[in-house]
Amino acid sequence: MSVYPWFDFDQVDYVTADTHFSHARISELAERPFTTVDKMNTELIRRWNETVDPTDVVLHLGDVALGSVEESIAMTAQLHGRRFLVPGNHDRVSPATQSRKAIERFAPLYEEAGWTILPEVIEGTRRGYRILASHYPYKGDSQESDRHTTHRPRWDDGVPLLHGHTHARDHGPDGHQFHVGVDAHNYAPIPFTFIDAWIRGLPDVEPWLDVAIREARQTISDLDASETSNSDALFYMMGYNELRLAVEELLGALDSAHPHSSRTSLRG
Repeated sequence: MSVYPWFDFDQVDYVTADTHFSHARISELAERPFTTVDKMNTELIRRWNETVDPTDVVLHLGDVALGSVEESIAMTAQLHGRRFLVPGNHDRVSPATQSRKAIERFAPLYEEAGWTILPEVIEGTRRGYRILASHYPYKGDSQESDRHTTHRPRWDDGVPLLHGHTHARDHGPDGHQFHVGVDAHNYAPIPFTFIDAWIRGLPDVEPWLDVAIREARQTISDLDASETSNSDALFYMMGYNELRLAVEELLGALDSAHPHSSRTSLRG
């Protein structure tokens, strides 16, 4: 079953994270090749707009900007595309670091600059495969220990996860998680087709519908093979609950395979 708010990943053309516009120290901290913050801002905007068309959809996985929020967020209005934001710890709309009152105050600034703000973790499908997206990885950080653990996705149970936060420069994919931050991708958004190829290449990841069908059949087989008396009400209740979960998972996968279903989602 879906644990997190549902999002239509099929609408997304590009994904990115950790632009850190106007962050005066990020070039030093993340070893970026920019001598001043103004040069970094100019180059990030240039590379973004050379990559993204005005009609494209971009999913940004957090830490858009740091500095004077009014100036830095207003600057991002120059960026091409329809832009969704999954908040990171440095965003002024992050539940991990901001109060509800602060989020209510700053959200309009993001929205005026063209951002649609999403929850901290989103779930959905992309070309039939189930995926998660969050600012945070399953594991890993830019510091020695993992921070904001209560705001991260659930444990790694094999669902591919897109994330930022680590500022790693030497890789995107790492097991079931894929770092989409600009530090690993030439300081520009990356085409979602890169993610598609990575997911298809994961040896233990299958389309969601295939998984749901197999698990539903296994649940029925297990129930058929179980021995119990007619008076064992507890067994039947447990069996009912297992079957109900399997059917709900299967129906969710079917809904995803048919976009005109009535599932509530964060669709554009």
